[in-house]
Parts: sequence; C-alpha cells; structure tokens
Amino acid sequence: MKQIRTEVLVCGGGCAGLVAAVAAARNNASTLVVERAGFAGGIITAVGLPFFDGIADKRTGRIVVRGIPLELLVKLGRAKPNQTHIHPHNPTIDSTERFKLLADQLLTDHGEMLRVLFHTMVCEVEVQGGRIQAVIVANKDGLVRIVPQVVIDTTGDADVAHWAGVPTEQLRPAMPMTLHFRIGHVRRHPQLVAQARRVLQEAHQQGLLPMFYGPGLIFCFAHDEAYIHAVRVPGDATDAFDLTRAEIQGRADACTMFRLWKEKVPGFENSYFITSGPYIGIRETRRVVGQYVLTAEDILQRRRFDDAVVTGCWYLDRHPNRTTLGTANDPSAPWVQPRPYDIPYRTLITSQVSNLLVAGRCHSATAEAASSTRVTVTAMGMGQAAGTAAALAVRKGTQPAELSGLMVREVLESQGAGPFTDP
Repeated sequence: MKQIRTEVLVCGGGCAGLVAAVAAARNNASTLVVERAGFAGGIITAVGLPFFDGIADKRTGRIVVRGIPLELLVKLGRAKPNQTHIHPHNPTIDSTERFKLLADQLLTDHGEMLRVLFHTMVCEVEVQGGRIQAVIVANKDGLVRIVPQVVIDTTGDADVAHWAGVPTEQLRPAMPMTLHFRIGHVRRHPQLVAQARRVLQEAHQQGLLPMFYGPGLIFCFAHDEAYIHAVRVPGDATDAFDLTRAEIQGRADACTMFRLWKEKVPGFENSYFITSGPYIGIRETRRVVGQYVLTAEDILQRRRFDDAVVTGCWYLDRHPNRTTLGTANDPSAPWVQPRPYDIPYRTLITSQVSNLLVAGRCHSATAEAASSTRVTVTAMGMGQAAGTAAALAVRKGTQPAELSGLMVREVLESQGAGPFTDP
C-alpha cells in the first residue's frame, strides 16, 4: 500500500477544510488536504449555494468573521479588505466557477507546503493509544495510507472522528437535504415567485411533488438565470443507500419543478435547465461530543468563552421534514436571531483522540446550536481556527487537545482572525 507522511492532514476540502488547509500551511505546517470531489469549496461549489452566510450580524451588518473568509470575499470582488460592515448581511457570489479557481489558487500558492488530492475519499482510520496513527483513503492509486501528526476532520459528517471512536450525536430524523439547481433564460417580473409557489403547492396536493419549501428563487448569477433552492428530501446522509436515494429523488423533484414552471408560469416559457448539484446539500448528520458542547442557551445568552476562536451570528435555522410555504424554516416556530456569540476552541477538540481537530457542521454542538453554526462562513472561521491550532501543535511538539485555546485565540487575533468582540 502506498504511504504518505504529512504534518497536518485535512480530511474534506469544503468551506471548513479549504480554509483549515490554507491556515495550516500559512502557519508553516506541511499540509495535505483530501477531497472527494474534483475541486474544493464544498457547499458553495459541490452544491451550488452562493451565499456567504454568517459573515455579518443581520441586525447591524457588522462583519464578525474576518481572516481568510473575508479574504475570499475580497478576492471575489464582494468586499474590501478593511470593510467593517456589509449589506446584505449574507452577500452572494456571482460565479461558483470563479470560486473553484480561487480555491485552486489558494491551495497551490504554497508549493510543497500544501499538497492536494482531489477525487480522494477517506475510508478507514487507525487509532492506537488515543492517537490517530494513520488515515486510509481511496483514489486512483488504490488504497493509500496517510501518516499525519495532526488530523482535521472537515468531512461534515464527522467520518474520521466517528471511525476513530469519538462519541457522536445524530438527530433522527435529520433536517432534510436540498438539491440546488439553476434555470436559464427566465424573464423576471414581480409575480414570478408567487406564481411559482402556487404551481408547486398544486403539484404537492396532486401528489406530483413529495415535498418542497419556498421556493427560494433569486437572480445572483445573471439577470435571466434563476438559482433555486426549493427541493426538500428527508433522509440519512450517513447511510450510503439512503444518500443515493436522496440524490435520485432530488434530481427528480428539480426536474418536476422546472417542467411545471415551464408549462404554467409566465416568464419560464422559453427557459432551459442549466444544471443541478453536482451533490445534494446536506444540513445535518453526525456531530462530535467534544470537550465542550455548545448549546442554544450559550448562543442566546451570548455566553463568553476565554478560548473563543470564532464568532457565530446566523439564526437558529432548522428545516422541518415537511412542505412549508414562503420561508425556508418552519413558519410555526418563532424566528430566533441571536446577537453575535462565541464558539470556543473546546468544541473543535475531543477527549478521546488527542491529535484530532474537527471543524464545520460536525463540531461539538447540540442540534439546535448547530443549526446556527453550520453555515458557510462560520464553518470557514472554525476551519481557520483548526488549521492554525494544528500548525501550532506541530511547532510546539504537542497535541491539539493539549493546546491552550487562549493561545490559539491570540495567534488568530494576531493574524486578523479570531472572534469578534463588542467594543
């Protein structure tokens, strides 16, 4: 079996993993990132979500996550380096292909310090004495054994942590999955969304569409191109058969929506289906039980943590497994919008495996708290914290679980990142 050695191994190149890998390399740790797709970016590129959710406080527009996430937004032309506020609070990007290229650039700017393996899937973990000794991946080379000093689990599903024996929680049923898709040559008019919603409601009542929400229908990529998030598919994305079923159902539902809109909604009569996916969007699977479990109470009371490493600000965003109209979340539940809050370093480390960090939606939080922390930019901020901590651990010859979270915070702040603090 082929073997690779590295100081830091990042498993998953999504929002959290991309930023974690760049942060580790910038802090002088030799880093390898593995990603199942042929590109980095996760939900932005593999699913197609164009929103930088979680970068700014909805109430004030104040930017609360800086560092590499803000750098990405600047390089995409959607913000300025010293900008303190942004409107709307969740800006969109105008091209997922540009984001792929930007991610490629960041990943290849560091020479041998940062290596990348796309089309590579984590499939096994070797643990001994409370440490990960090796991670087995599969790609065109066959099975490959990677021997790291520190591992960062940014798989979204906590695959590495779970296989390493770390306790995890998984709410069942989980929030539904969503396949995002795009339709070209759509003529915009004031009644477009309302008419599209009415057609979906009729289709649902007739049994043609099992479930949907919204629809969220915006024109962020081009003036005549509709980006849609309306598919809602229940399922367990940690089960291979169920994930496959959800992908198939998602494509079928997207096709049904397009066909009905083209037939019945003015503005869609000359439209064409551009693309979907290529992966269905997953909101919720496993979450590790780390050294600290962030709760909704922590978020709503804005509990301060000395070891805070990133700031969250998104609302408690839980999607129900049923059809809802007009809004993405459950209209029967109150909209809970917290003020910016701390996410502590201890939610990124575990007590069982000393050389493991996690970042993104699989970090240590309750289901309700994770409905806020799971979004794109918050995940990126956790990624920067995890990558920085991994490099620190390598430099100091220690383990991430033994690092002072306060030290991680101080290093992040010295690099223009870390948590937002009220003046």
